[in-house]
Amino acid sequence: MPPYDARMMEPMDREAVAEFLRHRREQLKPSDVGLPDGARRRAPGLRREEVAQLAMMSTDYYTRLEQQRGPQPSTQMLSSISRALRLTSDERDYLFRVAGQAVPDRIGTSEHVAPALQRVFDRLSDTPALIISILGETLLQNTLAATLFGDHVGAPGLERFEPYRWFLHPDEARSHYPPEDHDRNSRAQVAGLRAASATAGAQAQARMLVTELTKHSDEFRRLWERQEVAQRFADHKTLIHPEVGSFEVDCQVLFTEDRGQALLVLTPEPRSEAEEKIRLLSVLGRERFGARAGTPSSMR
Repeated sequence: MPPYDARMMEPMDREAVAEFLRHRREQLKPSDVGLPDGARRRAPGLRREEVAQLAMMSTDYYTRLEQQRGPQPSTQMLSSISRALRLTSDERDYLFRVAGQAVPDRIGTSEHVAPALQRVFDRLSDTPALIISILGETLLQNTLAATLFGDHVGAPGLERFEPYRWFLHPDEARSHYPPEDHDRNSRAQVAGLRAASATAGAQAQARMLVTELTKHSDEFRRLWERQEVAQRFADHKTLIHPEVGSFEVDCQVLFTEDRGQALLVLTPEPRSEAEEKIRLLSVLGRERFGARAGTPSSMR
């Protein structure tokens, strides 16, 4: 018999899950989650269909959870609900426990977006913005960022990590930057990953990412041996999109207190050609992600 692990899945407390979800939903206003207030509401808080929309699940599935009839949700479903309800880390951990799932690690590579970053992110719709983890994992991106860089939220396995895409899928990842910037960006990717791995090095994702890149990329292995360490986000960048061409932006960053997550915001000079191209990207994004028109960009 295998040794007992306190993080193993336990039976679901359906009543506790239902009461907690209902209470948290009723405490939120539409403006708290980036939705319009709309008409006067008969009951306080968000509607069930709004939470389901934010969590990218069916209204029926979410309703059954609140009515103690639903199946045990997966960790992915619980993470989506936690983001939709803007749960703190403690609240997220509680939801996982009463749902009978192992509580995710908090340090470094947690998929649970910090509520403070989420609130700022929800208000950014007219310029590319994304939230990444300390290891470069794409946690959230708005429509403009997805249009510009590709939609990486929820990508399988290591595909969610920018260093992995940069070195193992260079044709796609590097197409967003001019060739003369590739070497500098490669060094920045490796130096940033080394700095991050010192914090998250004991975790499986950090070890796996470095192992896979070392095994499959000669360029990464050569740069990794240089022992360069740096975390560089704020920068002036030239970006390329196949339909609008190249343009320049400034990248500003907002970190969580533990620097485990970062909100990146790409802004053009006011009244510049770059600003016009970003407006065009916004139109392209609405066309490309039209099937998601009812889904707030913060959940894409």
